[in-house]
Amino acid sequence: MFTTAFLVQALLASAAFAIPTSKERAAARRARRSDATRQSKPVDRIVSPTSEISNASYVEFSSNWAGAVLVASTATYKSVTGTFTVPTPKSTGGSSEQCATAWVGIDGDTCDTAILQTGVDFCVTGSSVSYDGWYEFYPAASFDFSGISFSAGDSVTVTATVISTSEGTLTIENNSKGTTVSKTVSSSAKLCETNAEWIVEDFEECEGSSCSLVPFANFGTIEFTGASATTSSGTVTPAGSTLIEIEQSNKVLTTVSQSGSTVTVVYA
Repeated sequence: MFTTAFLVQALLASAAFAIPTSKERAAARRARRSDATRQSKPVDRIVSPTSEISNASYVEFSSNWAGAVLVASTATYKSVTGTFTVPTPKSTGGSSEQCATAWVGIDGDTCDTAILQTGVDFCVTGSSVSYDGWYEFYPAASFDFSGISFSAGDSVTVTATVISTSEGTLTIENNSKGTTVSKTVSSSAKLCETNAEWIVEDFEECEGSSCSLVPFANFGTIEFTGASATTSSGTVTPAGSTLIEIEQSNKVLTTVSQSGSTVTVVYA
């Protein structure tokens, strides 16, 4: 006959065995992505925001972007970079996976035909979290980087560098783990080089031509430090940038601020 202690140990062991590891969760997510493509999109502005925030004339609103965007009238920006701490995303309720992503990029605002961008996704299902580093030259879908991993609290630097209007290099450095990945990509779409941005996004997943925003996770706070963009004249900070907040279902979900070389995005 089994003792009570033995049965308790067996139950604990079976429960532990049933909980997927972070690698298993990441593998399952990649498998799901083989059927549904992941894509960041140009900013989707809201022309008439809700009355509760309509007096905030210093900021604009969209359904998918929150952050800061530098805007120029002619080809200006050659690279953009920023460093942030990987958050622990939290579920806002329900059993489905919820995600958000933090990235830097060139174009996608006033120039919406192409975006050169790279960043990190953070997703949560219940209390289980997963992270993916990715790169994208929109309008193509994104691709996950291999050879790099992330944990909550890691310091990560993301950089997008223009080589030409149809080519660029995308780099992610995990400063905490000492690993770096980089990819040079090209596209038939042409960059305008008129936008440089630091963004937290509610990205889309697509099955065929049908795309929809993923349920948006509570990402806490993303603070882009050392935020800068290079031009032919030198380096600039996000000072003077347009601030954008996410509004969904008549509710503002983020608070954005900028000071010096720091852009802060908070889940409201």
